[in-house]
Amino acid sequence: MEKQPDLPTHTVQAVPRIWFNRFHAAVYSCALFAFFYHRLLSLLQATTLLSFTSFLLLTLADLVFSLMWVLSQAFRWTPVRRRAFPDNLRTKLPEAELPALDVFICTADPLREPPIDVANTALSAMAFDYPTDKMSVYVSDDGGSKLTLLAFMEAARFAKKWVSFCREHKIRERNPQAYFTSASNGEYMVEGWREMK
Repeated sequence: MEKQPDLPTHTVQAVPRIWFNRFHAAVYSCALFAFFYHRLLSLLQATTLLSFTSFLLLTLADLVFSLMWVLSQAFRWTPVRRRAFPDNLRTKLPEAELPALDVFICTADPLREPPIDVANTALSAMAFDYPTDKMSVYVSDDGGSKLTLLAFMEAARFAKKWVSFCREHKIRERNPQAYFTSASNGEYMVEGWREMK
């Protein structure tokens, strides 16, 4: 039996211009040290209580901003590009070993979050290329809107045809609204659309 090559599920590639980020951080750090040296000398040479207090407050404010900059450098120190290969997951794990997946969709106000958009999100999640017995989609309507309830009752009826249509035709764009408004679907899908209507 021939062993299949071990295909990666993701790759991580360092951005080629890392040296620029590190050079910038080094120059900026030197400037900060010089700046705080100047602030410390100004504090020590203050002659009145008012000047000492003002220099102390300015130094504390600059210290806070410097700390924020230092903490933000963690993201810039080694920038990387990540690329996922979800299709290779099937070679790593058999379908029976895939973990259970729970998708939670929350909504509250039908005016700010139109029910059709929330329903499209739920339909997209239901059409994931994942075993149906291992996936659950939950919708939490904190506003208790009747309009959202009606939209989801219609979406549930539509989902019976939409999910099977996506799997049968191997549709990559699983959001119904995005799929039906896309001009790149071609004429061969017209029959499937009519069937769903």
